Amino acid sequence: MVQYLVAYVGTLVVFLGIDFVWLSFVARKFYFERLGPLLLDQPNLGIAAFFYLFYVMGIVHLAIIPALKDGNAMVAVVNAAVFGVLAYATYDITNMATLKGWSWEVAAVDIVWGGVLSAVSAYAGYQITKMILQA
Repeated sequence: MVQYLVAYVGTLVVFLGIDFVWLSFVARKFYFERLGPLLLDQPNLGIAAFFYLFYVMGIVHLAIIPALKDGNAMVAVVNAAVFGVLAYATYDITNMATLKGWSWEVAAVDIVWGGVLSAVSAYAGYQITKMILQA
């Protein structure tokens, strides 16, 4: 239980920090130019928090805990990347099927981002957990 909690908190902090930078500075213009009419004036932070809390739980359960049991950081990286690509693809492809203006360009960038963000966060969460718990 302690291992799960440490992995969760460490991964959540990393995930939130990296995604904040991505959404606020790196990709802001890209998304706004392509999705402007679809975007809210202000994001719904409650719904965003709900996503982040549950999504990171998936990274911990499906990637970090198996990697800690195996003693191999690459298990965390690969499992999280697959999880990220599948989760973000589900979102993006569903949006393409149901929303006007959702392009392959937006979907491709977002899907790749989901894989990279998840993999990097899982690697960091794995290392943080090992460091704190000497696992």
